[in-house]
Amino acid sequence: MPEISIITPCYNSSKFLEETINSVLEQTFTDWEWLITDDCSKDNSVEIIKAVNDPRIILTIAEKNGGAGHARNISLQKATGRFITFLDADDFWEPNFLEEMVSFMKKENAEIAYSNYARCDENLNPQIEDFKADKTVTLNNLLKTCRLSLLSSMYDSQRVGKEFFPEGSKREDHVMWLNLLKKIPEGKALPKTMAKYRMHATSISRKKQNIVKDQYLVYKDFMNFSTLKSLYYTANWAFNGFKKYSKFFN
Repeated sequence: MPEISIITPCYNSSKFLEETINSVLEQTFTDWEWLITDDCSKDNSVEIIKAVNDPRIILTIAEKNGGAGHARNISLQKATGRFITFLDADDFWEPNFLEEMVSFMKKENAEIAYSNYARCDENLNPQIEDFKADKTVTLNNLLKTCRLSLLSSMYDSQRVGKEFFPEGSKREDHVMWLNLLKKIPEGKALPKTMAKYRMHATSISRKKQNIVKDQYLVYKDFMNFSTLKSLYYTANWAFNGFKKYSKFFN
């Protein structure tokens, strides 16, 4: 079995997919499997993936379009690696990401770890300051703001088990991390910039308008909090989110 399982959902990602693929193939740590689930792309994403001659890449084509969380779950079902990490089809890892993360987790005896990441435009040029992984993440502080990003995080499935994404939530990544943090005291931060996140202006703007309601439902429906408690945490999340991205909207 490989040491690491990389989980990637893919949907109409041909514009950036080759860069993402190269960032994985160029990793200094090589004991990995990469499980990509294509969510019924209408472009040539599948052809791009199939053209890569590497047996560590396992492509699944979903029977129907079910969203990123559903695509990730299909891959998670098949994952055999001890360490689970995520990379969307338009994001980018530095060549030593896997090596540094696994080494850090073993050295620190960490069950969840996360690093800094650069917030870039579509050409991977820095857009705003890097996200800083400068605090320990716990269930309590994760409720108030999402300190964990899929592209710069890793967890030890041998110790905490696989955690699947909830169906029907538009904030499935946050719910997944909250469920993991219910199991352990804390996740640990590696304060190095190890990845690059593409900030697409249209998707960020859409989130700004619609995501508050989705976040409220994280607390109300998935955490089973009262209405008042859900509103309290939604307000905290919105305030911290505004600080996180305010420079992007100026």
